[in-house]
Amino acid sequence: MLKSFVMAVVCALSLPAQAMLAVGSAAPTFSLPAAQAGKAIHVDARDMLKKGPLVVYFYPAAFTPGCSIEAKLFAESMPAFEKAGAQVIGISGDDLETLKRFSVSHCQGRFAVAADQGLQVARQYHAASSYGGSYASRVSYVIGRDGKVVSSLSDSGPAEHIRQSLASVQQLGVAR
Repeated sequence: MLKSFVMAVVCALSLPAQAMLAVGSAAPTFSLPAAQAGKAIHVDARDMLKKGPLVVYFYPAAFTPGCSIEAKLFAESMPAFEKAGAQVIGISGDDLETLKRFSVSHCQGRFAVAADQGLQVARQYHAASSYGGSYASRVSYVIGRDGKVVSSLSDSGPAEHIRQSLASVQQLGVAR
């Protein structure tokens, strides 16, 4: 019974809280503490966009089943994202110490995960859960170098987020 309840809560947290940012709209900029390969870093969307398109994916919590799968799938897909000229960043309400561990065990050091503890950035991206607590919903965006939303995705599983985000990046044709 407890397992069923936990799974229901995790599924509910994966649902989008509100309407997505519109394709073609300006993506909110952000600057957040983050972790990559177990080290504390700082990420700034403006700086990242200077290097190419950016996949910004929000997830409820590190070390939960769906979020762990999603991080591992993004890590495994990083060569394809890099070949397409894109960077990836995961954002959750987790604290930095948790993300340091998650960045090694599940992200395999391949991309940064950022700590949005007040969910201010998640709210700007319409990705904060409306089910209470400080959780982000499972929402992904591809942001073009011009800072505009190229694609957005919610209401699907982790593998679909990676597949569609990669397809959007590849359509931009910004290969390295």
